[in-house]
Amino acid sequence: MTQRINSYRPAGSPAGWSRVGDEVRRVVLVADPLVPYQARELLSALSQLALFCVGEGLPSSAEVWLSREVIERFIAVGCPQASEGTRGNYRSRLLRLREVVIGPECRTGKPAKLSAASPNRPYTATEIADLWGWAGGQPTDELRWGCRTLLALGLGCGLDSPEVIPLRVHDVRRPPGSQGPVVVATRPPREREILTRRRWEPVLAAAAERLEAPGTASYLFRPACHSRGTNTVTNFLARTKPSQGVPKLAMGRLRSTWLVDLFNARVPITVIVAAAGVDTFHGLSRILPFLAGIPAAEAAALLRGD
Repeated sequence: MTQRINSYRPAGSPAGWSRVGDEVRRVVLVADPLVPYQARELLSALSQLALFCVGEGLPSSAEVWLSREVIERFIAVGCPQASEGTRGNYRSRLLRLREVVIGPECRTGKPAKLSAASPNRPYTATEIADLWGWAGGQPTDELRWGCRTLLALGLGCGLDSPEVIPLRVHDVRRPPGSQGPVVVATRPPREREILTRRRWEPVLAAAAERLEAPGTASYLFRPACHSRGTNTVTNFLARTKPSQGVPKLAMGRLRSTWLVDLFNARVPITVIVAAAGVDTFHGLSRILPFLAGIPAAEAAALLRGD
């Protein structure tokens, strides 16, 4: 068994393995007789955690990897393609490794509950591409335009359902004959103007242009639906055709993806707060576990003011 552990290497020769391989093998050699898991299960879970930490710019140390905070972040954002059951297994194995290497004490208390359908979990780039393909594959023109409009409003402007429902076509503004920015003016109670993310400008502009007509004030989303209620978006999505392997479209997750994108792009937090239509930073705290880490050297330079 010792020889197998010492010769272990993840499939595909992932980048960063040379930095963490020795520490991964050392920890599993220590833990193998002391925990009720096979060595290959421990190697697989710890390797993924270690490689995730490399991407986060964290030191190559098991004491860092197996802190409760890092384990919880890895479970939340480090294995987005894994099922709820798989993530639960990873957590169990890593926490047992923690007990062996560090000890059972936990500053942060009980683990957060897992949910395969977290309303705050951002979509990955692959999931966004899948959702766009799913939207284009809907069986009717109404469904196709509706899904694309929701994607553009959520990923491009960070709007949630209550803000989408009352929008009118003329609330989407772009200088005539221009390729300039697309601005969306939301309605009370969170009234503000939001510049659309560049990637989603053409989608939103096209959605508005197809409905424009002199003397009309059509709704942007579901223009033929004149009875507007809190379930306007959910009722529409219930009529869409699902596709295997494609996540459900949820406005809360689209908004979280937009927020994470802004934070990771280092947009000043005061700008994000104003664009998001929130009054306090507390309203953004739910997406903190999903933000990308900063390499230690860069973080040190920023803190020093270099």
